[in-house]
Amino acid sequence: MQLSRDELLGAYRRMATIRAFEERLHDEIAKGEIAGFTHLYAGQEAAAVGVCDHLSDDDFIVSTHRGHGHCLAKGVDVKGMMAEIYGRATGTCKGKGGSMHIADVHKGMLGANGIVGAGAPQALGAALAAKANGRGQVGLSFSGDGACNQGTTFEAMNMAVVTKAPVIFVFENNHYSEHTGPAYATATVTDIAGRAEAFGIKAWRANGCDYFDTFETMREVLDYVRAGNGPAAVELDTERFFGHFEGDPQRYRGPGEVDRIRAERDCLQAFRQRVTEASLLDHGDLDAVDAEVLRLIDEAVDEARAAPVPTPEMVLEDVYISY
Repeated sequence: MQLSRDELLGAYRRMATIRAFEERLHDEIAKGEIAGFTHLYAGQEAAAVGVCDHLSDDDFIVSTHRGHGHCLAKGVDVKGMMAEIYGRATGTCKGKGGSMHIADVHKGMLGANGIVGAGAPQALGAALAAKANGRGQVGLSFSGDGACNQGTTFEAMNMAVVTKAPVIFVFENNHYSEHTGPAYATATVTDIAGRAEAFGIKAWRANGCDYFDTFETMREVLDYVRAGNGPAAVELDTERFFGHFEGDPQRYRGPGEVDRIRAERDCLQAFRQRVTEASLLDHGDLDAVDAEVLRLIDEAVDEARAAPVPTPEMVLEDVYISY
């Protein structure tokens, strides 16, 4: 499936925005202006964008503690997200959610989540609601390789099969559950997707560092699920460039490991090489996108710093939904 020039530029822009957003946060967090734990998504951009490029605002996703990339790929506002991470009242959640709890239900982004494995049952619930309303929506959970060992994930997969829910379980295998490699913690170390298959779920595998492989795989997955065939699972092999959290000394990583994966498995560089060699875009097109994105991130940081913090009275707002 050949994407148009505008579609290719849009995909690159979304990936470049995630990368610039996360690299800027890496610098800003070191200045001490941002409170709380932050888990950066840099390196995994092709996974989030390759998945979410098939989704609309009516489809639902649930994220993880490493949720910035999923939010941006789903269309959540860059400036609202930056303000949220800075704890400002102009943030997407009025500064009360912070990095690990960003949500925007208007975009179908039901929230990042600090609890490992908590997203799978939430995505299942959204998928069951979607099935009931009959509008062809799906629910999708992003999980890491650590969440594949959680009982909540197994329970959600089992119930998804029983109810034939239109839910997709996406496992981003970045080879580290916090600080632990899967060889130490996961019995099916070479095949996380196989766990879903044991429940009777059709599973796919793709290179999560390759936007095109992820995009094409997700096209098949979405066609399958939207056709009423029930749940699906996808394992994306990917890499994270930073530590588990900001400040992580990463002593569990081998000598030169980060340099190697940045050189060999950078999804933005792979995208750039693919489209320029095929004469679909040129370097000038992509450089212009990079410049636009950096200007946007600069504006987002400046506006977040200048924005007001939440007032004490705001703690009582948004606690319960009103119908």
